Amino acid sequence: MSGTLIAIVGGFLGAGKTTLLLKAAALLHARGLRVAVITNDQGGELVDTRMAAASGLDAEEVTGGCFCCRFSDFVSAAGRLLDFRPDVIFAEPVGSCTDLSATILQPLKAYERGRFELAPFTVLVDPARAKELLGPAGDPDMAFLFKHQIAEADLLCFTKADRHSEFPSLGRPARRLSAHTGEGIGEWLDSVLGGSLPAGGRIVEVDYGRYALAEAALGWLNWHAEIGLRRAEQPAALVGPLLEQVDEALTRAGIPIAHLKVFDRARTGYIKAGICSNGEEPWVDGDLLAGPARRHDLVLNLRARGAPEALQAMVEQAIGAVPGTVRVLHRQAFRPGAPVPEHRFSSVSPPAGG
Repeated sequence: MSGTLIAIVGGFLGAGKTTLLLKAAALLHARGLRVAVITNDQGGELVDTRMAAASGLDAEEVTGGCFCCRFSDFVSAAGRLLDFRPDVIFAEPVGSCTDLSATILQPLKAYERGRFELAPFTVLVDPARAKELLGPAGDPDMAFLFKHQIAEADLLCFTKADRHSEFPSLGRPARRLSAHTGEGIGEWLDSVLGGSLPAGGRIVEVDYGRYALAEAALGWLNWHAEIGLRRAEQPAALVGPLLEQVDEALTRAGIPIAHLKVFDRARTGYIKAGICSNGEEPWVDGDLLAGPARRHDLVLNLRARGAPEALQAMVEQAIGAVPGTVRVLHRQAFRPGAPVPEHRFSSVSPPAGG
């Protein structure tokens, strides 16, 4: 690589983007490369940004809209990260967004070719989610987003390969990766860094009216609080029951979860836990053995097919059961607005290095 490489890694909500990128960053660090991350969300206070920073990565975030609607903010964030001289900047777009090739990759190639190289656009796929959304009973709104994400990818990769033995057909070849075991990640990075594959080689047609309806089908909740417990508890002991209570409340209300994740940091360590569907066994990152502490900094991000105000009420009822004081620092409950990209290219631009 002759300059800083931007590698945009998309995928539907819960595909495991952040977890895999942190594993990839560690592997690149072992190769002597510097890595930074840009996270993205429709709202503020992101679990993923906290997780990246806790892992020692230089991180920026773009909030208030997807990368396509905040393209100028995205470029500014990437520019600020250049101060840290990264070799690779991973960019993780909102999990409900699509049409990224036309609105992000092509503008980067056209307008930023002097500053950045561009990697092939990778889309990560959770095998269980693919089976659900590609099946006859799949939610039509979520399936619309999912299928468009797959169609525009330069590289398709199944995640969580260690957990699955069945991988549904996507109509195109797909690699298999596991952040837990490291399976396939080194080979995927070789392809991302190698320069032999096209970057933004596909553009799909998207009905933006349908796109807006699909995104607005999900309620969004971003929540951040400082918690003072009456008795010291481990981060895992706080996060586990909280996640379970919110899951149970949503299930009783008949609200399907698209993604629920919680990040908790205390002076003794941090933990992140999440689920991608109701009743799922949580996946956990961080330090399960972090010691007890009374003060905790907790961030919760929830995306579910329910009214935003109902999501907020269920989360705050669960938090209300915590034995201690809760000082809410941030809460946003909303449905995403219609996407309005700053740029949209109708054809593929020449390579950024060309």
